Amino acid sequence: MRLGVISDIHANRVALDAVMDAMPNVEYLVCAGDVIGYNPQPSECVEAVRDSIPCVQGNHDRAIDAPEQYRSNEMAYEGLRYAADRLSEEQREWLRTLPESRSLFEGRVRVIHSHPSDRGQYVWPARFPSLEPYLTENAEDVLILGHTHVQHHAMVGDTLVVNPGSVGQPRDNDPRAAFAVIELDDRTVEEHRTEYDIECVKDAIDNAELPQRTGRRLEVGS
Repeated sequence: MRLGVISDIHANRVALDAVMDAMPNVEYLVCAGDVIGYNPQPSECVEAVRDSIPCVQGNHDRAIDAPEQYRSNEMAYEGLRYAADRLSEEQREWLRTLPESRSLFEGRVRVIHSHPSDRGQYVWPARFPSLEPYLTENAEDVLILGHTHVQHHAMVGDTLVVNPGSVGQPRDNDPRAAFAVIELDDRTVEEHRTEYDIECVKDAIDNAELPQRTGRRLEVGS
């Protein structure tokens, strides 16, 4: 069983389309959250995901009705405010009702957005080993998470922990859109990156009057 994994699309439909075009043959797809935020294509990304890719709720998805909680972060605030103004009520309700976690394949795979026991906490690659007490308790074969926008995978005890990186706003100094493919039978991971038209997204950011820094960080992947 080959499982395609994406996360942190962040309203970047151009990057999402590039990832879907580059995705090898897989039997199943899953998204580890944050479909919206930062970038200027929230409606397009919700429509691309909601009926075809099981997803969990990220922190930006959760904030669709309260962008002001990110007022101290101009890029996050403006991206959420833009999304709130443009999503339909049906799209907003889909974001509101996304689950915090998903259990797949009879409990073999758990999908979350951030820390499994402390919602919103970042789990950076160096902190993967700190997950071992949770993993021992729940005994999944694979734990999928996102939130850091940093692509990484590692065995923690007997569990494979995978962050596929970010589709729409990478932060690991590689501007290419990120995703991963997991082979469940032997718990191996292929980490993938793919080029996309960043200039097109920057133009859309400018046209939407979103912060210019949002576009600049796409160029450097930070």
